[in-house]
Amino acid sequence: MNEEFVADIWMLFKEYFDKKHIELAAEKYVDTLIDYGIGDDQLQEMLGADKHLDYAIQYYLEMDQQDTDDYDEWDE
Repeated sequence: MNEEFVADIWMLFKEYFDKKHIELAAEKYVDTLIDYGIGDDQLQEMLGADKHLDYAIQYYLEMDQQDTDDYDEWDE
């Protein structure tokens, strides 16, 4: 599955979400993509498709980077 396809799926379903819950839905969508094995590089390729999806992806990537940094500290 390519990044454009995954972003298109988001854009298709986003229209049916309550406006108050779009950010949460975007976060859950990204979580689901991660659970199914999408990589950080693929997530980065999806940036720019939608502002809500961008926010959820950036949030995940920042959290993932912080987790990696925490492991580095334990190794020292």
